[in-house]
Amino acid sequence: MSIKLYYAPGVCSLSPHIVLNEANIPYTLEKVNLKTKETETGRNYFQISEKGSVPAIELEDGNLLTEGPAIVQYLADQAPGAQLAPPNGTMERARLQEWLNYISTELHKGHGPLFHADKAGEQAKAYYLEQLKNKYTWLDGKLAERDYLMGSQFSVADAYLFTVLRWLSNFNVDLNTWPHLAAYQARIAARPAVQRAMAAEGLLDQQAAA
Repeated sequence: MSIKLYYAPGVCSLSPHIVLNEANIPYTLEKVNLKTKETETGRNYFQISEKGSVPAIELEDGNLLTEGPAIVQYLADQAPGAQLAPPNGTMERARLQEWLNYISTELHKGHGPLFHADKAGEQAKAYYLEQLKNKYTWLDGKLAERDYLMGSQFSVADAYLFTVLRWLSNFNVDLNTWPHLAAYQARIAARPAVQRAMAAEGLLDQQAAA
């Protein structure tokens, strides 16, 4: 099996990029300019994905799958030996989906207004930043009792949370405000699969982007 990942450096497509490495699934990359909607090979990205957003993966049979939480679960199921997701139909899998939904709706989308403060206004930016900080305070407490979101085992949810946490540096928020989150982020950053993905996207010495 070989998969093509459509990505943009540092955005939410970093999560499936990490998962591909963790699962040891063969893949190729095609970078997308999210402003021009053109891929690095000169194709109109809307002709590949109607949504015009990343991530998207293209399978050997031509199927295209979008939406990060769906993609990472699909990838995990292709490599069960990597133990990146519990088996379907179990309570543990539902817990994983619970985390993926929380990250997607409460954290990922919660950063959106901060990246568009010129449109939302500084007062709105301050409000949304405070809301995010409250969520991260709650999350810091959860990570005081476990190494990863699901316990002692790294999962696809950790790849997603790691990606989203990187964006805080864009807003001069010190992750060390939350010591357990900071230790968690450092633990994941040290994983070889994460280092490979970040190196491929040119992120090792750069700030994050949404």
